[in-house]
Amino acid sequence: MDYLLLILGLAVLIFGGDLLVKGASGIALKLNMDPMVVGLTVVSLGTSAPELIVSIKSALNGNPDIAMGNVVGSNIANLGLVLAITAIMFPIAVNR
Repeated sequence: MDYLLLILGLAVLIFGGDLLVKGASGIALKLNMDPMVVGLTVVSLGTSAPELIVSIKSALNGNPDIAMGNVVGSNIANLGLVLAITAIMFPIAVNR
C-alpha cells in the first residue's frame, strides 16, 4: 500500500508541476509579460508552497523548531542544488 501511495504521490507531483508551468506560461502570454518574470515569481512561489504549508502546520501544532528547520534546510538545499547543477552544466571560467 505504501508503494502505491508513493507512486500516486509522484504522479500527482508531476501532473501538478506541469499544470503550474503551463498556467504560468499562459498568464505571461495573456498579459504580454516576459516569461522569465513569471518564471522567477509565480513558479518560485509555487515551488515554495509545500515548505510554507509544513511550516504553518508545525507552528500551529506547537513545533516552531520544525518550522524553522524546514525553512532553513529547504533554502540551503535549493541554493546548493541550483548552484551545483548550474556549475556542472555550465562550468564557470575564472581568470587568474
